[in-house]
Amino acid sequence: MPPAIEADHLTKRFSAKQTAPGLLGSLRAAVRPTYRETVAVQDCTFAVDAGELVAFIGPNGAGKSTTIKMLTGILYPSSGEARVLGLVPWAQRRTLAYNIAAVFGQKSQLWYHLPPLATFDLLAKIYELDAREYRARAAELIDLFELRPHLHTAVRRLSLGERMRCELAAALLHRPKVIFLDEPTIGLDVIAKQRIRALIRRLNAEEGVTVFLTSHDADGVEQICRRVIVINHGALILDEPIATLKSDFLQTKVVDLRLQDRNGGWEQAGLPGVTLLEESDWGMKLEVDTAAQSIERVISHLVANHRVADITISDPPMDEIIAQIYQRRPEKVGASRAEAAP
Repeated sequence: MPPAIEADHLTKRFSAKQTAPGLLGSLRAAVRPTYRETVAVQDCTFAVDAGELVAFIGPNGAGKSTTIKMLTGILYPSSGEARVLGLVPWAQRRTLAYNIAAVFGQKSQLWYHLPPLATFDLLAKIYELDAREYRARAAELIDLFELRPHLHTAVRRLSLGERMRCELAAALLHRPKVIFLDEPTIGLDVIAKQRIRALIRRLNAEEGVTVFLTSHDADGVEQICRRVIVINHGALILDEPIATLKSDFLQTKVVDLRLQDRNGGWEQAGLPGVTLLEESDWGMKLEVDTAAQSIERVISHLVANHRVADITISDPPMDEIIAQIYQRRPEKVGASRAEAAP
């Protein structure tokens, strides 16, 4: 079976006119304009098989959204080629649109002042769905995403988590084979994130939907995806199974502790691999190297020696993970799984 997504030396450059300050600078720019070129995506080559769950991660400005916009046909590349479901996105965008979906966490496809059901009805017309098939599919998604209480409420009155569930349901009405998710859990609370992640995994398992996910949430990437592609400064720097990312680059956890009583001070007590990052009268922040020390033992030690009001365990920020990849895997810079394969 051919790959669901293929990118071959995909590159995107943007040119911006440069204008010096003041009237004279504006006149010079009008008569003899100069342009500055920015490379947003550079020579990216990768392939995603049908039914794969792939995370496409990197810091802000790395080129993630630009790549997705090329793969969905919104942008033309400066050079290189791409195919999604065997179609060239920017040349066969209309045909492709019937077979893919895209959910952007910061851009809604729902009509803001209308209830979600109105958008569902409109999308059914846009995708030319058979009325009976649409009703059955909508009922299936409404139950799956638990949307029935929100169907007749204006989108502007929904919580962010409720809106994102409606966004996903709207994107899946026409049974896409590939779904692009650009920061779908941004701004959501922990419970809402967990529900969205569970829904994505379920759709992949039951319908075989290929998922191409961008996210700054390391925990979400680990829970949803089986493979990770890392991009930075427009170039691919890593393409590995998620298990490799977890074992090589997610070996530290941050433990944020809030106390009921005044902090009596951190006592190492024979716990190697634990570093005190911050300390205050009513709490402390620790970094735990999970290769040297188990989280369970650290938590047990904290509970035994302090009156704990709250404990938060988190992964390091995605930017730190990217920095680690640069430091520890320089030979991977610019390489992709396809290029590295024998």
